[in-house]
Amino acid sequence: MNKKIVKDALILTAFTLVLGFVLGLVYEITKDPIAQAKEAATQAAYQEVFPDAQYFEAMGDFDKEAAAKIVTDAGYADEITDVQTAYDSQGGQVLGYVITVTAKDASQANITFSVGIRNDGTINGYSITDIAETPGLGMHAQDEDFIAKFQNKKVDAFTVVKTTPTSDSEIEAITSATITTKAIANGVNACIVYFQNELAGGAVS
Repeated sequence: MNKKIVKDALILTAFTLVLGFVLGLVYEITKDPIAQAKEAATQAAYQEVFPDAQYFEAMGDFDKEAAAKIVTDAGYADEITDVQTAYDSQGGQVLGYVITVTAKDASQANITFSVGIRNDGTINGYSITDIAETPGLGMHAQDEDFIAKFQNKKVDAFTVVKTTPTSDSEIEAITSATITTKAIANGVNACIVYFQNELAGGAVS
């Protein structure tokens, strides 16, 4: 009986080692393509919210902790994770910024998206890179028709309403997905607050 137990333990150990080796090998093979795919999706999001930009450059002096304080002081729970400067086709002229934010108050999980803001504070729109809301409800936050509600608007903050909007600052909630709508609106608002405090006028490049 003892010999059988030892044999089974050795077989299990060998199996575990082989499985670990295979998983490690798979990771090594796939990590670069996964990283490349993620980077491609990120660049596509930047281009979507700033189609007239030729290229984007990470803001070198971006301070994540300072950004968190600005957002928190404004009453938002969202997290600014990245800021890109958008340059024109001639190179050198700053068109505006792409601010990536993670909204923490969605109904299912965090939503990460990039927001394009022109130098004068006008919102170009947003592009979602990570979302796990309810299909048929909160997932409509990705729809072009809904994104268009934020586009080409210059406001200090968006508010969510359940009736027809009466001003540019009002966003009509997605049917049966008010929480998701508020999460998107708050995330955009966090970007606006950060822009107004740190980037307004295109002073930073």
